[in-house]
Amino acid sequence: MGPAESREVRCVRLLQEHDRALRRLASSYERDHSKQQDLLQDIWLAVWQALPGFRGDCSERTFVFRIAHNRSVSHVDYSQRRRAETLDAAAPIEAATPDPEYSLSQQQRHERLRAAVQDLPIALRQVVVLTLEGLSNAEAADIIGISENNVAVRLTRARAALTRALGASREPS
Repeated sequence: MGPAESREVRCVRLLQEHDRALRRLASSYERDHSKQQDLLQDIWLAVWQALPGFRGDCSERTFVFRIAHNRSVSHVDYSQRRRAETLDAAAPIEAATPDPEYSLSQQQRHERLRAAVQDLPIALRQVVVLTLEGLSNAEAADIIGISENNVAVRLTRARAALTRALGASREPS
């Protein structure tokens, strides 16, 4: 197997292992479904391009998330400079149960959380998204390029902001 084939096999394996997590990551940075797809394509192209330079200094997961984080931040920065953020609905969330009322309730809760996360400042959004994907504070710090303590501080601030946002969005009983 030649280097191009090895790279292709490795990229396909990484895509299979991290696709769902990166789709969730993209949806936290971009509300519009078609723009989420564009962001995902940018992320996978960047992974493909960076694979030959991967030396194993970190886990493949950290490597992929670092690239995804950088592409997502660049995407948000570019979007904010070029146009106002779109208010289109995010991609629908798959139903976890056949009960329509429960499914609707869950979908509404997920949409409120997704919107609240998307409304966070980018510095807080970054740590929330990485934490929701199961990365440790150390891994998040490595990906973002900040200290573990700074990750913890940002997480505390993000939780407080999300609690305020989600508390304010609840309808009175």
